[in-house]
Amino acid sequence: MTMKIYRYFGLVLLVAFSISCEKNVIEYPTTPINEMAEFQLHYFVPVVSGSANNITRVEVNGQLYANEKAPLATYNAIPSGTTGKFYAVSPGSVNFKLYQGSAGDNLVYDQNITLTAGKQNIFVHDFAQPAIVFDNGYPYTARVTMDTDSVAWIKFYHFLYETAGVTNDTRIQYQYIDPDTDESVNIGEPVSFGQTTGWQPVKVIKAVFNSSGSRLIQLRIKVVDAGGNITGDLQVRNSAGNFVNYTGSATLFIGRRYHHIMAGYRAAVPISSVRVFTAL
Repeated sequence: MTMKIYRYFGLVLLVAFSISCEKNVIEYPTTPINEMAEFQLHYFVPVVSGSANNITRVEVNGQLYANEKAPLATYNAIPSGTTGKFYAVSPGSVNFKLYQGSAGDNLVYDQNITLTAGKQNIFVHDFAQPAIVFDNGYPYTARVTMDTDSVAWIKFYHFLYETAGVTNDTRIQYQYIDPDTDESVNIGEPVSFGQTTGWQPVKVIKAVFNSSGSRLIQLRIKVVDAGGNITGDLQVRNSAGNFVNYTGSATLFIGRRYHHIMAGYRAAVPISSVRVFTAL
């Protein structure tokens, strides 16, 4: 009798389990990521760095993407944190609203930006102007060697202003100093305001052989005339109010990719500098 009870009880459980499975199908509706517009939002309006000028609320198509607890800081980008993160929205005309103020209630930017499928970088450089959108250049090409590579990649952007509301109208050439020959090497072609060189290889010879591979590289910016000739160094105002040749440096790791953005005022405050973001 006991065995029959166990047998019937088991059959009841089996039927109940079958019915449960049929009625509770779990689905995860998804959209293939290659059909989405992926973006990183860069805030490069030439303003004084500090919390007063941070973007304390970002709305994309009416959805909240950042707030005062995780603001978009000056000369910075979102998503922040892990390298290679992107937001994703449907391609087409996308509305961006940026707010300042401790409560995120001061609307300073309201523009529609056309985005396409794939990864892109959005640069807001003037609250009254549409943003400039660049293809991110993904997927990235890789160099495979039997030993170790000797290249990092830089993508240089020209967002230099002269003074308030006046963009720098010169073409500039980004360069690095080859640590072995001490010669200047062009990083891509000269660019005008709102342009980029695209991804360019930069030679990196390990400073320490038994390491992942990095080196401190010296950087320069030259002025280029209409005929494509370099006429001299880019002169920028320094913190003491004097005009000096632009010089910079960055530690590059073999195989990594970096955005280098020249921004700020060449002849006023806030003074200019190259900000660096790691893409890979």
